Amino acid sequence: MQNESLSLFPLPTVLLPGATLGLRVFEPRYLDLVRDCGRRQCGFGICLIMDADEGEQTAAAAAFGTEALIEDFGTDDDGLLTLQVRGHRRFHARKVRVRDNGLQVAEVDWCDPDPVDPVRPEHGLLTTLLQGVLDQVGGEHAKAAGARLDDAAWVGWRLAEMLPLEDAQRQQLLQIDDPHLRLDALLGLLPDAADAGEAG
Repeated sequence: MQNESLSLFPLPTVLLPGATLGLRVFEPRYLDLVRDCGRRQCGFGICLIMDADEGEQTAAAAAFGTEALIEDFGTDDDGLLTLQVRGHRRFHARKVRVRDNGLQVAEVDWCDPDPVDPVRPEHGLLTTLLQGVLDQVGGEHAKAAGARLDDAAWVGWRLAEMLPLEDAQRQQLLQIDDPHLRLDALLGLLPDAADAGEAG
C-alpha cells in the first residue's frame, strides 16, 4: 500500500469501483478541487457522508472511499459545472485535515486491487441475477458481460451498484477486501436469493 494525499468530496452516496456518477459542482472549494485535478491529471476521493450538522462547513465522511476519475465535464442550464466521474481505486483515509476553504484532504492508503478470481459455485445464483438485471436495463455493463460474468469482483461490484441497496449497505460492501466475501455479503442482503440458492 502506498500512502498519498487525496482531496475528498464527501457525498450522501457511495461511489463503487467501475461505476459512474454525475455531479453538479458549485461550491468554491470543490471548483478549486476540480481545477487542481485538471492541472495535476489526477482524481479525487468520494466518501459517504456519515454525519452532517446543519450549518457545518465540513461533514464527517466514511474512512473508506473510492477515487473518482473525471471522464467528462460540461455546464448545465444554470451554468453550473457538471462532471461525469468513474470509480477507480478504493482507499482508506488514515488522517484528514481541513484547509482554510473547508476542503478536506486525507492521507490515504490505497487498497489492494481485486484479484481476478472466478465466481465460486455457491455464488452462481448471483451471476444469474446480474445477467437478468443487465438484460433488463442494458447500458454499458451489459455490453461488457460474457467473460466478466465469471469475474467474482466484477459481479460483486455490478450487483452492489445496480441493486436497490441502502447507502450504508453499499458502504459495508465497499469496505470488504475479498471479492468472495463480498459476494457472501450480497447473498446475506438477499435472503430470498440465499434461500433459493440453498434449495437448489
